[in-house]
Amino acid sequence: MRCIFVGIEYAGKSTLVNLLTNYYQHRKLRVHVDDHFTIPDSTLSPESRAAYVNFPDDVKERMQRMQLQYHVEVIKNYPNTMIAGWHIEELVYSSFYGDDPESPYYSRYHVNAQRGYETQVIEARLPDVVMIHVTASDAAIAERMDTDPHEYQIIKKADVSTLKQLFQDEIDKSLFSHGGRKIVLDTTDKTPTESLDELLLLSEPLVTFGELAVRAMDVPEGDYEVRYENSVRKMIPV
Repeated sequence: MRCIFVGIEYAGKSTLVNLLTNYYQHRKLRVHVDDHFTIPDSTLSPESRAAYVNFPDDVKERMQRMQLQYHVEVIKNYPNTMIAGWHIEELVYSSFYGDDPESPYYSRYHVNAQRGYETQVIEARLPDVVMIHVTASDAAIAERMDTDPHEYQIIKKADVSTLKQLFQDEIDKSLFSHGGRKIVLDTTDKTPTESLDELLLLSEPLVTFGELAVRAMDVPEGDYEVRYENSVRKMIPV
């Protein structure tokens, strides 16, 4: 399944990416994960992240624009892809916080390009692209901000309701939504495992028969190795 996770910070995108990554890897499948679109890029070194927030706005915008376009090809070329944030996050945060001197985001320099990225993916006629709108109640977002604050937090409590509506508005415009390639996952009052179970259930109508076969595999709970005996595939706990 080629997943595009979108939604406000603290909704649970990264948690679901990690759980789904583990789910596929436990079934001996390769996964391509890109959860690094929020400024500053979470996959950079601490030193680079600290420097990145102080880059000039035009440099930040150029770097983001390049990686937004690059990940069109990632979605096309890698099965079991997990993209968190991507194009919709960039539009919402840059348009809302771009003129805020306390924010690492930049003012928008170009016209809306979000539909252009989506068109390139859709034209590839991939059978299993799913946009997952991850959301939670305002109270749940605020509580997570207090209990597990991010080192480089983007959103402010006073803005949560407005930002959620901006995400909703942009997701409603998405070509993935218009094509029936969207699911909505509310993580309020759910454990991470419960949210993963709901994600798998809601996405069933949008995935391939091969994906459904993988999900039906009876795999050992712990580590195991795959062996073939008389042409029969076996999973042996180790």
